[in-house]
Amino acid sequence: MQFSGTDPQHNRQMLRASQIYSMQAPFVITIYSCTLRQNSCLSIYILTNNISIHQSSSSPRIKSFVLLRMSSMSNMHVISANSCVYRDLESKATQLGSLSCIRNQTSSAYQGLRSLKNLGKNQTRVSLRTSSVRKYSYARKSSSSAVVCESETEMRVVFVGTEVAPWSKTGGLGEVLGSLPSALAARGHRVMTVTPRYDQYSDAWDTSVVVEVKIGDELHNVRYFHSVQDGVDRIFVDHPMFLEKVWGETGPLLYGSESGDDYVDNSKRFSLLCQAALEAPRVLNLKTSDNSSETYGEDVIFVCNDWHTSLLPCFLRSNYQSHGMYTNAKSVLCIHNISFQGRFPFSEFTDLGLPQTLKSSFDFIDSYTDGERKANWLKAGILEADKVLTVSPHHAKEVVSDEFKGMELENIIRNTGITGILNGMNVQNWNPSTDKYIPVQFDSTTVMDAKPIIKEALQAEVGLPVDRNIPLLAYIGRLEEQKGSDILSESIPGFSDENFQLVALGTGNKIFEKQLEDLEDKYPNKARGMAKYNAKLAHMIIAGADFVIIPSRFEPCGLIQMEAMQYGTVPIVSSTGGLVDSVKEGYTGFQIGGFNVDGSIVDPKDVEALTKTVKRAIKIYDTPAFTQITKNCMEQDFSWKEPARNWEKVLQTLDSHGKQANIDLQEIAPAAREKMAVF
Repeated sequence: MQFSGTDPQHNRQMLRASQIYSMQAPFVITIYSCTLRQNSCLSIYILTNNISIHQSSSSPRIKSFVLLRMSSMSNMHVISANSCVYRDLESKATQLGSLSCIRNQTSSAYQGLRSLKNLGKNQTRVSLRTSSVRKYSYARKSSSSAVVCESETEMRVVFVGTEVAPWSKTGGLGEVLGSLPSALAARGHRVMTVTPRYDQYSDAWDTSVVVEVKIGDELHNVRYFHSVQDGVDRIFVDHPMFLEKVWGETGPLLYGSESGDDYVDNSKRFSLLCQAALEAPRVLNLKTSDNSSETYGEDVIFVCNDWHTSLLPCFLRSNYQSHGMYTNAKSVLCIHNISFQGRFPFSEFTDLGLPQTLKSSFDFIDSYTDGERKANWLKAGILEADKVLTVSPHHAKEVVSDEFKGMELENIIRNTGITGILNGMNVQNWNPSTDKYIPVQFDSTTVMDAKPIIKEALQAEVGLPVDRNIPLLAYIGRLEEQKGSDILSESIPGFSDENFQLVALGTGNKIFEKQLEDLEDKYPNKARGMAKYNAKLAHMIIAGADFVIIPSRFEPCGLIQMEAMQYGTVPIVSSTGGLVDSVKEGYTGFQIGGFNVDGSIVDPKDVEALTKTVKRAIKIYDTPAFTQITKNCMEQDFSWKEPARNWEKVLQTLDSHGKQANIDLQEIAPAAREKMAVF
């Protein structure tokens, strides 16, 4: 069989399975030329299972292959049955058998498959033994240049949230939306994030697409801006309610003018976000893996995050599916912090534009306000979503079994069910072997030599006596009741007679900030507290400290303990949520035990438990056991590789179109696998 021409779609049609059935093996596929734009992609159908190359009897057999010549790449590529990409074809010739191919020796930069015009023809003989057809293609060019193999039934996933790193972030939510979508895209799925445009992002371009949404009795026009990062479509919803809240850069003031405060129109802002997100897959024509342009369509999975986007499953059911739209779409709600639920006066339900039939999903009696009736967005999202997830397995158990950690929703979640998947972290930004903020880079083989040097630099930086032999403790985190910095402050007198130093860094509650700043006055040669955030100093603390204390009253997942372990800094953690899943007592850290979740008091039992655990940790400092724990910490893999695989499995259980992507890590081309390693 031979074909030629300039239309890739025409050429693909000539390889339909019905035509292949009629061929008699062996047959020859001959490609004369195919003209494509630069950086475009030709999808090539190949036969899998029991396909073999005609080869000498002494050559090993492989099951399938396809020859690709990629734009801007100088070598021929072969994707074999195990999806390995061989960039040096000649060196693999003996492994592939008697495979004959011609390389263009006169050109080192190719324009799609255009260079084949000068090659005469490129012939490969194959035998047909099955009709199983699979499609391989190269992902569109993005900032990561990741190369992946896509399945015919890739999932189309739309993450909706109020934060996405690096554009907007106040905590773990922004990190998740920055990294998890990229990890899923690297596994072969088409992924979009939809978040507000809080600032004028230089790398996001106006799509010129405008949609109209209704908030109460008012109509609002929203506009979409677009960027591509790591193979993910980053969509930003543009509206004055997001862009004009803060003079200058928004920074951490996404939800209120001060930490802990809320803007009075947050219900309107996030209702608008949800409605705009529902329109995005239908109206935005975005480039696909083969460099064509199309919308995501309606067969998508929406992944909502926390209360801010909990209206989306409600709008999806009432405003779309009840009218014959998004009939195959599914919604997932991921709870990052159940303590924030979006509890509004029940009278405001009528402003949401939802039918009365959904009223009961929002109805909630708030015991924290003397039994006042509220419209609880998170409750409604839990009830209306097709699946509920949270950010660690242990936290999933807590929210259904602990009335305090379930925050009055434990009975609802117990009925709907919940799945916990431990988050990953950005191991590219937090990598001791490449960290630009620390004076000495290191890995697990040099950690014990490097950390004393960094410790001395840190001590000098914050004004502590320089002593590489003293155990250095650290605290980094938001200063609020959940994080337990007040418990730490109350505990210090209990171990102040020990030989130690403490460096604390954080911002938040003004009372807690004052506690931090007072540390130097109380313990002038032992402690320094800084009520600010400085990226360089945070990296220096993580790298230079011997222990990091995480005394959270509750912690759905937590990031600090993962970042610390990357640098061989041993975590001392309360036994809650993701801290239980990620820190193993005596192996990678120290478990304090569970704390009282009531943030209005500091429980003396918690103070005692923290004091005892810190003393226990200091006791093993500079011993073989401490060295072993330090190295154990650095051997942990907290990348997004495994979380992405687990998310994929959960999303594939949803009965939606195209859910059987089933791309295993072994089926990702090397460039994509390398990218997976740094999420």
